[in-house]
Amino acid sequence: MNRLLQITLTLLCLAFPIAASRGTEPAKGPNCIPVKSLKEDRLAYGAGEKLNYTMRYKWKSINADVAKATVTLDTATLNGIPVFHSTVKGRTAKFYDIFFKVRENFQSWFTRDGIVPVKFARDSREGGYYSVNSYDYRWDEEEPFIAADLETSRKSPWSLEIPLDPCTYDLPALFYMARNMNFSKVKPNIKYPMTFVIDDDVYNVYFIWLGREKRFIKGVGTVKTMKFAAKLIAGEVFSGESDMFVWISEDENRIPVYFEAPIKAGKVSGRITGWEGLRHPFEALIEKD
Repeated sequence: MNRLLQITLTLLCLAFPIAASRGTEPAKGPNCIPVKSLKEDRLAYGAGEKLNYTMRYKWKSINADVAKATVTLDTATLNGIPVFHSTVKGRTAKFYDIFFKVRENFQSWFTRDGIVPVKFARDSREGGYYSVNSYDYRWDEEEPFIAADLETSRKSPWSLEIPLDPCTYDLPALFYMARNMNFSKVKPNIKYPMTFVIDDDVYNVYFIWLGREKRFIKGVGTVKTMKFAAKLIAGEVFSGESDMFVWISEDENRIPVYFEAPIKAGKVSGRITGWEGLRHPFEALIEKD
């Protein structure tokens, strides 16, 4: 169970595995993916949206729901800038708290027009381990950077400057940016890059659009989806030999409804269990469970 919820929350934020342009129009460079208009009144979501997920872990004789996560979106004003404020929270189920208590809190602030990251905070508590991130995006500098303040249970507080380019996002901001993807510009079975930052590292991986598929979601029903594969990063948890798979609703909401990924000991998956405040009708749900 060690780090399982943090892994699955990271997967949830990556459930739109794509890096895209800053600003209101898609960039033309090789490292950014085209998106639809990023004007606030044309986005796939709006303030008041809430998505609920259940995380499942399978390994040997274990096959159980072990945690829950909630993704919410509201509006705020930060340093005079109108922003969206996203919160991603997760926790182990009460039964598993006995063995390994986990609490996760990711928060991101990004502009309502353009989806430009402004601020990010992370507070992860996993048994006796904790990790705290605080990012301030310095876009106005001659060479933009993230002013990061970090602390873990293994290392006392420290600060550093993380390189920043127009295609770098924190995980919640990436989740919302990519929901505005322009599918008329994305080709199936082609590798596209993505960039995200967490802790003191910047990661460059890729995603592949595999096509359309109907997917049954327990407790929800049958959903028309678009299936993606995303390359995972080899390291402490992932082997780097297999991909993560994500199924996204084929409607204007572009909601991740299911995802799964192998880890070094078993497999983790997540499924949507509830939603509120969708901006568009959930037309991809074609048959309720």
